[in-house]
Amino acid sequence: MRLSKGEGKTLVRNVIELGINFIDTANAYGDSEEKIGEAIQEIPRESLVIATKSMARDKKSFLEHLHTSLKRLKTDYIDIFQMHSVSSDDTMNKVMGPGGALEGLEQAITQGKVRHPAFSSHNLTVSKKLMLTGKFHAFQVPFNFIDDEAAEEIIPLSRELDLGMIAMKPLGGGLLDEASLCFRYLMQFDGIVPDPGIEHVEEMKEIIDIVQNLSPLREDEKARMEQIKRKMGGSWCHRCEYCQPCPQGIPISLVLVSESIAKRMPYDSAASFLKEAMQKAKNCTECRECVERCPYDLNIPELLEKRISSWKNYLQTKTWIL
Repeated sequence: MRLSKGEGKTLVRNVIELGINFIDTANAYGDSEEKIGEAIQEIPRESLVIATKSMARDKKSFLEHLHTSLKRLKTDYIDIFQMHSVSSDDTMNKVMGPGGALEGLEQAITQGKVRHPAFSSHNLTVSKKLMLTGKFHAFQVPFNFIDDEAAEEIIPLSRELDLGMIAMKPLGGGLLDEASLCFRYLMQFDGIVPDPGIEHVEEMKEIIDIVQNLSPLREDEKARMEQIKRKMGGSWCHRCEYCQPCPQGIPISLVLVSESIAKRMPYDSAASFLKEAMQKAKNCTECRECVERCPYDLNIPELLEKRISSWKNYLQTKTWIL
């Protein structure tokens, strides 16, 4: 189910009424910003923390995206503006270099249009480099009981540097369906803000109830989490990008997480976003260079083939089935 503008507006207001004041979106998420903008009009702006993102890599495009986001959100400023998906050294060099998106972000802060500079990334090595630049106040990376690598170094570093951390994909991008396990795991770590995507107010009520009535994870639950981790480990892409570059130009991690994208984004947006990557995936020659590089021992050629099959079904039925 994807929400209409009216349904989205109602959902945002209902969630705010439950006491939630942090809302995260991106200009690439269909009409999400517009729905949020409509929903917050009668709510004191200072009571909310609005975060959004831009995929722009250069200053000019960034400022254009900022203008669009401010207009859609019907606000004069963004609390947290993230440079979206800075997940490779090449992308990092573009956004941080002369004429890059960071220059636009810093200009927006000077003008009062943005309060806190931030970034999102799927690559923890790149994330660490960005954190250490001293240019950011917050960041967003994947973190759940399967994507748990951030616990080792990124979370301690964020505390040392006094950076806010937003936990992307607390439910594994919709692939983990045991909310109690997911959020009780996350709540073991102080100072992070989980960022779940929901479509029904009941989902947020469930999450709030879990957080407000926390109980320690039992040994049998920890065993259950390990069981899930082992089961999904053979297909779970951590987006570390160590498999790149692909000789055939396939954006491997994007193809491997296509199910999560299809579940989180409206059909038209997801289909458009994934089209080029899925087409390139068909060029796999099974050279297995990616397999040799993958630190998680994924059988990437086999997984690409499965995602291509799911993609074909998705285009025909608008439903993602592995």
